[in-house]
Amino acid sequence: MTTAIAAKSDHRPAEILSRVRSAFAEKGFDGASMQDLARAAGMSVGNFYRYFPSKAAIVEALIALDLADMEADFLTVLQSPTPMVALRELMRQRLLEKQCRADGQLWAEITAAALRKPDICQAACAMETQIASYLNRVFAAETGLTEAEIAARFPAHAAFAITMFKSAAMLPPQAAPIRDDLTALIQRSIDIAMGEILAAKKA
Repeated sequence: MTTAIAAKSDHRPAEILSRVRSAFAEKGFDGASMQDLARAAGMSVGNFYRYFPSKAAIVEALIALDLADMEADFLTVLQSPTPMVALRELMRQRLLEKQCRADGQLWAEITAAALRKPDICQAACAMETQIASYLNRVFAAETGLTEAEIAARFPAHAAFAITMFKSAAMLPPQAAPIRDDLTALIQRSIDIAMGEILAAKKA
């Protein structure tokens, strides 16, 4: 995936993205104008366009940044003597972080935009495909099956884990009274799905 962030060799795009995340989450994909986003980044609109010529380019760059973080996380999981245990703990920690930082609101906006805009849909789908690939590597490491066998036998399990994680991250503010219980229920549901994969572990 070619991104605006990949086109720059300095760290400026990442700094800009860290500032515009909140504006996107607060005003929504359609509600936040490029002027709003440039203001959030502390830049002129003309300079902002040099880095990100469109909202789609911003979303693509946000996805690239998050995928880079995820890759590092999954490599750590794969180096663990018990990858599935490490994966569960990673998911618990990252879910808590996303809820506390309100990242879920941002991804809710991106998910909604993906239903209407093909370029956003393509970037979001590519992200989920890559995450599913990371999960399949963990499942293969834990079970002794090949990644191809995991992908063929348990494609829905990776998709289920991704869907449930996103749902928990995107809980609306009005869910606060039951958020902890609902999050725990979602995590248990993911554990059940992962348990089915563990049952296929080679002797």
